[in-house]
Amino acid sequence: MYEAGHYDVIVIGAGHAGCEAALASAKRGAKTLMLTLNLDLVAFMPCNPSVGGPAKGVVVREIDALGGQMGKNIDKTHIQMRLLNTSKGPAVRALRAQADKVLYQAEMKKTLENQQNLTLRQGMVKNIIVEDGVCKGVITETSAVYYAKSVIITTGTFMRGKVLIGDISYASGPNNQRPTIDLSEQLEELGFDLVRFKTGTPPRVNSHTIDYSKTEIQPGDDEPRAFSYETTEFITDQLPCWLTYTGEFTHEVINENLGRSAMYSGAVKGTGPRYCPSIEDKVVRFHDKPRHQIFLEPEGRNTEEVYVQGLSTSLPEDVQKKMLESIPGLENAEMMRAGYAIEYDAVVPTQLWPTLETKTISGLFTAGQINGTSGYEEAAGQGIMAGINAAAKALDLEPLILDRSQAYIGVLIDDLVTKGTNEPYRLLTSRAEYRLLLRHDNADLRLTEIGYRLGLISEERYQKFIAKKRMIEEEKERLSQIILKPNEAVQNVIKEAGGQELKDGIRASDLLKRPEITYKVIKGITPAEKELPNDVEEQIEIQIKYEGYIRKSLQQVEKMKKMEEKSIPENIDYDDIQGLATEAREKLKQVRPLSVGQASRISGVNPADISILLVYIEQGKIARVSD
Repeated sequence: MYEAGHYDVIVIGAGHAGCEAALASAKRGAKTLMLTLNLDLVAFMPCNPSVGGPAKGVVVREIDALGGQMGKNIDKTHIQMRLLNTSKGPAVRALRAQADKVLYQAEMKKTLENQQNLTLRQGMVKNIIVEDGVCKGVITETSAVYYAKSVIITTGTFMRGKVLIGDISYASGPNNQRPTIDLSEQLEELGFDLVRFKTGTPPRVNSHTIDYSKTEIQPGDDEPRAFSYETTEFITDQLPCWLTYTGEFTHEVINENLGRSAMYSGAVKGTGPRYCPSIEDKVVRFHDKPRHQIFLEPEGRNTEEVYVQGLSTSLPEDVQKKMLESIPGLENAEMMRAGYAIEYDAVVPTQLWPTLETKTISGLFTAGQINGTSGYEEAAGQGIMAGINAAAKALDLEPLILDRSQAYIGVLIDDLVTKGTNEPYRLLTSRAEYRLLLRHDNADLRLTEIGYRLGLISEERYQKFIAKKRMIEEEKERLSQIILKPNEAVQNVIKEAGGQELKDGIRASDLLKRPEITYKVIKGITPAEKELPNDVEEQIEIQIKYEGYIRKSLQQVEKMKKMEEKSIPENIDYDDIQGLATEAREKLKQVRPLSVGQASRISGVNPADISILLVYIEQGKIARVSD
């Protein structure tokens, strides 16, 4: 072995979690090393070539508001951009982009290579150096020893990865890359509980062999859109996706060959994602459905590979070929890559603090799919938080913990470390109790101040943000002061918008609260002194129109904050608390919540247990026990 270098933070893995972790750490001023198996596969997308979607798209915006890279990267390299759920309220709207996989990787690699304080190096980590419960660095398979004050593991689905296609299986990471074996074994030796999870991908087909006339075109939005608040140049030459469906014959092929599926033959031992099932699982679970949607998604501008979204499978190759032939438009499709299932090890996430530092080993952090999540966006959200906090640990700075009312990232991490997960975790809007506050349109208003304080947001960007906030508040104030009289001009504008005529004078802000009235209508009656940017107008309309609902949500947040602020001392002995239910006692000992609020969200801890815990803390018994 030889000493290869000293760093503040080492990041193991260069997937979506690793990239955000390394960049955040380096931007905070920590000397950072990123080690990856293959420098040609930085930010690789082994599954669907897309970023965003419901809840996930909000996370990308939040990463950007904190100073992260994913949003900027996809804005520069996408082939299509769409805003989803436009007919619904702002709480569930979200951007989704189709990615050019190769360009996305190249752009991210370039960003990493040019980041100050960050060294990018190829190498497989064989062991973590742990002394007296403290992580001190890593050792690679080439016997290079790197020392660091913090280490972040972001190995995705590589830990003891195993690919399964029908009755064939072999040790592998995604896309036939080498799996990570030694790290899994060492984590178990260190006392970590690991679980076995499974995910999968569909086949890819050659675009030249698809009959698109039998499919429905799915174009991007005409209006220029972006994830990053800093994006000013927009891609306009978008590529369409296409929609088709499985049919009766597809389902017959699947049902006749279920025994040959790795999933149904018993070969798969890991738990798969309930919210993103394989096609064979969909056919079995939803046997009453005559068809299922299949989206044909181009993987880039300079490749003919098309991702067959919705056909994830572990059936043998010959069966996959028959399935494709049964789908309209794919009768003669040439399969370029077969779909497969992949099993891998994940860390039980209740073994982590909300900072994503492990409870067992000081200075060791984990982020991404190793924590039991699915999705690039969930991984990147954890990555930026792990990078922020690993750098804070190394530089003796304050850690950052986002709560559930601040960000979907806060919901994600709190769910993981408090509740754990018995399947690959997917972020959904329904998981957020304050989703009206956690919108895609206001991520900058929620988090830019934090990103600036941490040194992740530039002064120029921060000043633009301050100017935006000022414009929003000034225009809201102006509208609250203007009384619109029911004259002919005003009545005509309101009638044209489909609203009822005024009987008396009304504040412009109150008129905007009507469902059919938009800010554009208000501008037609009482224009602002100067033209406002679109995102400012959007905020004015949403904040005024949903003011009552937002106020109620904020009141709920304040009520919950009292529970969150009631901290639980680290030296508490749950065995000493009389009256706690046995299950609650065991769960509290396992999770070791930092606050009463967090304790109340643990599965198996009921309100009666919380009442007993509160009494115990408020009586000061902990202090007497520790004296």
